[in-house]
Amino acid sequence: MDDLSRRLLARYQKGLPICAEPYRRMAETLGCSEAEVLERLRRLEADGALSRVGPVLRHQRAGASTLAALAVPEERLQRVAERISQYAEVNHNYQREHRYNLWFVLTAGDRAQLDRVLAEIAADTGLQPLDLPMQEAYCIDLAFPLEASR
Repeated sequence: MDDLSRRLLARYQKGLPICAEPYRRMAETLGCSEAEVLERLRRLEADGALSRVGPVLRHQRAGASTLAALAVPEERLQRVAERISQYAEVNHNYQREHRYNLWFVLTAGDRAQLDRVLAEIAADTGLQPLDLPMQEAYCIDLAFPLEASR
């Protein structure tokens, strides 16, 4: 990873400028062009060093969410996962080595909408989702110390 990429990650991993042109402001701070910032972000994502650029929201203030899981027969797992991914309310899903082997996060405007989607998923797949709404939020400061140069 080059020096500019390290400085970009170190400086902005915990927050982006809140303004009309955040990438331009980042570039000004880093002493490069906006195009360079955007290219570095694309490259970091392509290389797997960065998974996303975006806000971390307190979803419980903006609506409702839940962690859900399905116990899917292995031979149906790929088909069911693809179907689950088609729901607009599903943020992501992933396979786990467990009886409940397909896990996903649902978000919606309110709990009633979540319940409707869970019921639809049950009807659609013939499998009963395990509904695990958050009981308490634990906010952690997830940032990684990065050296500016090596």
